[in-house]
Amino acid sequence: MSEAIGIPQRYTIPTVSPLELLAVTDTTDATPVSQTAQLYDNLRAAILTLDIAPGERISERGLEARFHASRTPVRAALSRLEREGLILHEGRSWTVTPIDLDEIASLAELRGVLEPAATRLAVERASAEQLAEVRGHLDALRPTPDQQAGIRMGSTFHLDLAALGGNRFITDAIADALTRLERTRWIEVRTPEARDAAWDEHSAIIDAVRDGDADRAAGLVAAHVAGTNDRLLGWIAQERRRLRGAGMTIVGATER
Repeated sequence: MSEAIGIPQRYTIPTVSPLELLAVTDTTDATPVSQTAQLYDNLRAAILTLDIAPGERISERGLEARFHASRTPVRAALSRLEREGLILHEGRSWTVTPIDLDEIASLAELRGVLEPAATRLAVERASAEQLAEVRGHLDALRPTPDQQAGIRMGSTFHLDLAALGGNRFITDAIADALTRLERTRWIEVRTPEARDAAWDEHSAIIDAVRDGDADRAAGLVAAHVAGTNDRLLGWIAQERRRLRGAGMTIVGATER
């Protein structure tokens, strides 16, 4: 995780927390930490890519069979996913968190406050080398126009930009918001035109930061966050019946 001002590497979230490390190294069940990490990564990917649908019920035994894992890493992975807001624990059952339109709108409000603030800090604190690295991350994903690359581009850019501000608490909050939104971000970048538009907006933002124009950079970030949220909610409202027919649970209102 990046500290202070410097961000020589992309901001990432640790794979295994200290509590999970204790859980999987208990002498009564010496399951390797790597199995917990692998199960967490696989299960998280299945949820974020909608392979396991929002609202779908899952069981510990079912996951043990599906991923060929023992009970300890299954429970550790589920606990972490619950803390990330991706699953709900009700009694003895687990449910993949529904797509919540009210939560999406609230997270857009949060990002609309935090990301412009982080961008202003980036203008003040980032070095030319750090800005060049963020630009490099952005440019590297432009030639690969697939949907997965579009999601990586968005995550990389927003977290790199936040980390440039040098405030890890702001960066952590933005990372948490992006995690909760990641399932819906598959919808945001569903077309080549949407991916190109996102890249253009990201490019304009980093150019404004490089030019030292804090007002312009912050304004572009705020407009980008608001615009993507409006397009996302509008598309879900239009396709809500079809998405429900595909087995996805969607709750909340479509307007804020």
